[in-house]
Amino acid sequence: MKVLVMYYSKTGNTKKLAEEIAKGVQEVDDVECLLKPTSEVTKDDFITSDGIIAGSPVYFGSMTADLKEVFDRYVSIRKQMGDKVGAAFATSGDESGGKETTLMSIIQAMLIYGMIIIGDPLDASGHYGVACKGAPDKETSVNATKLGKRLALLVKKLRN
Repeated sequence: MKVLVMYYSKTGNTKKLAEEIAKGVQEVDDVECLLKPTSEVTKDDFITSDGIIAGSPVYFGSMTADLKEVFDRYVSIRKQMGDKVGAAFATSGDESGGKETTLMSIIQAMLIYGMIIIGDPLDASGHYGVACKGAPDKETSVNATKLGKRLALLVKKLRN
């Protein structure tokens, strides 16, 4: 079983959050974590992953064009993506800078792909996904790890 954690990061903050999420995925036995920037994601990564956690900084209240381009590029394999597990994460430069709308833009793309979407665990934020202003602090890092672990555990349950 495999989980793809893909992200676009201009300043490094979204990459740091992706790395924290990947730690949670790696806590689950028999689940491989593939951590990649959007520029390196391949069609094979999409097809062979049982779950995808996608992240972006906030750009005008939505995901970046770089992340959207990945979803657009692989629309031809959409029917092969059904019932894979998906989750989202985001970073912003401002406290009220559109993190939730960015998470929802990622979730919308995943829903169109037919994916099963999860949010944060209830012992984390219990919302749409992990998000923070700037680099992840200690609490956000803990929540990010919980999200990665939650998705990996669900992938394992669904695939066994």
